[in-house]
Amino acid sequence: MDEIDVKILKCLRNNARENASVISDKVNMSVSAVIERIRKLENSGLIEKHTTVLNSAKAGKDVNAFLSVSLEHPKYIDRFHAFVKENREILACHYITGDFDFMLRVVTDNTQSLEHLLNLVKSIPGVQNTRTILILSTVKEEHSVDPDELLK
Repeated sequence: MDEIDVKILKCLRNNARENASVISDKVNMSVSAVIERIRKLENSGLIEKHTTVLNSAKAGKDVNAFLSVSLEHPKYIDRFHAFVKENREILACHYITGDFDFMLRVVTDNTQSLEHLLNLVKSIPGVQNTRTILILSTVKEEHSVDPDELLK
């Protein structure tokens, strides 16, 4: 990992579809060298995937929330995981420390659909407690680590 790799990663973090020839101009390398470096970053696992981030509000999904969930016992984890993986309104599920076991990030159409999702979660065997926090606005949301941090 060197400064050129970091510059390439910054370009891709900004726009994963940026053409290798545009990146090559920005980092002063040949297109083939840029492509090879990107391939190496992908093969190393540092680049997990190239994706598109959709604007939830423009997609008609007006309610964003965090949903904390605690389970009665670890024997219920597999069933909970299966529900989470099947539900499209759950964007992220994190196993956490503290008073709850999981933190879900959910995006729904409206408060009625959030209520429906919450009732579904509460009906999963083993779910003991939930807490919902509505997101009013987002000041910052990054989808990966800052490439500059890789040189430290």
